[in-house]
Amino acid sequence: MIRHFTSEPVDDGARERIIAAGLRAPSAGFSQGCELLVLETEQDRVRLWAAHQPTERASWSAEVAAAVRRAPLLVMVLTSRERYLDRYAEPDKGWIDRDEARWPVPYWFVDAGCVVMLLLLAAVDEGLGALLFGTGPGDAERLRAAFGIPDGYDIVGTVAIGHPDPTAARRNLTGRRRPSREVVHRGRFAGSGPDVTHPRPS
Repeated sequence: MIRHFTSEPVDDGARERIIAAGLRAPSAGFSQGCELLVLETEQDRVRLWAAHQPTERASWSAEVAAAVRRAPLLVMVLTSRERYLDRYAEPDKGWIDRDEARWPVPYWFVDAGCVVMLLLLAAVDEGLGALLFGTGPGDAERLRAAFGIPDGYDIVGTVAIGHPDPTAARRNLTGRRRPSREVVHRGRFAGSGPDVTHPRPS
């Protein structure tokens, strides 16, 4: 993900291919509870950035904030918990109620993450850059008011998409990446008991 964009517009074909990719994400029970709010006009972008208060995004310097705001395409990812609860109360799913306690994890957010990843990968395939940024404290209500988002939808985050600024310095985070031996566990979770070595399948 990048944080420095130029203001060069995203080609119409590329935009539509990126959006189409996001719509191909899997969803639990084919609930299809994730939706996209595409913001591509100057007026829409101004409204979005007005709702994201700078004082509540302390992780961005003024320089980074200005660079992100140049992104010409913004795609907000929304998810509806109600669609999932309704879908799994249907006869073919075997549940007779909409009890959220049945869910070991909230798959409406899991599936939204799949949508986000497809948007990011599709942007890269188009030779563009992208960044997912979240909704800060107090942002959600301002965004709902600005864009008419119903209460039944959670705002998962917004993907900024555009052309990377070739003049911007890029941080090299390679040294911060955890080695695979720390994050890939084979056979059992490392450190949870006696060490068991499992050879890789040939």
